[in-house]
Amino acid sequence: MLKENIKLIRKSKGLSQEELAIKLNVVRQTISKWEQGLSVPDSEMLISISEVLETPVSSLLGENVSESKANDLKSISEKLEIINLQLLQKKNAKRKMIHWMLISLCAIIIIIFISLFLLNSPYFNWDYNNPENAILGVSFHSFEWIFVRIAPIIFIVSIFGIAFTRKKV
Repeated sequence: MLKENIKLIRKSKGLSQEELAIKLNVVRQTISKWEQGLSVPDSEMLISISEVLETPVSSLLGENVSESKANDLKSISEKLEIINLQLLQKKNAKRKMIHWMLISLCAIIIIIFISLFLLNSPYFNWDYNNPENAILGVSFHSFEWIFVRIAPIIFIVSIFGIAFTRKKV
């Protein structure tokens, strides 16, 4: 009877053997032995169990205890609340990471634009008879040409992304 009562009350409170063991400062195997009837807790431990499980000692020692559906629903709702909070934290962390990545992207675009403006297309003055200079000049010009056309679009989209991912008050 004691073994079934400990197990039923523990489950109705939504506790695992490990969680109950931590609250009672014993190892999980001790809880398992009690629930299998291989050992019995002493009187002081019975009092501790009754306090942790919020159940009178007489209920632990008495006849079979019926499972409480209200406590099951309560423990399930508490666990769902914890899961929802964890999901919210994960979502906020992801939003924050995307927000800062977009800010970094905007900063990089601005730095590249300033660099290209200050360099003022230096490859125009290069000697293109040298094959290495020709390849490098064409590559640099291609990058500049593509960047100047695509970067503003990426910049504008990033600004909208920053606005959408900012923390809402």
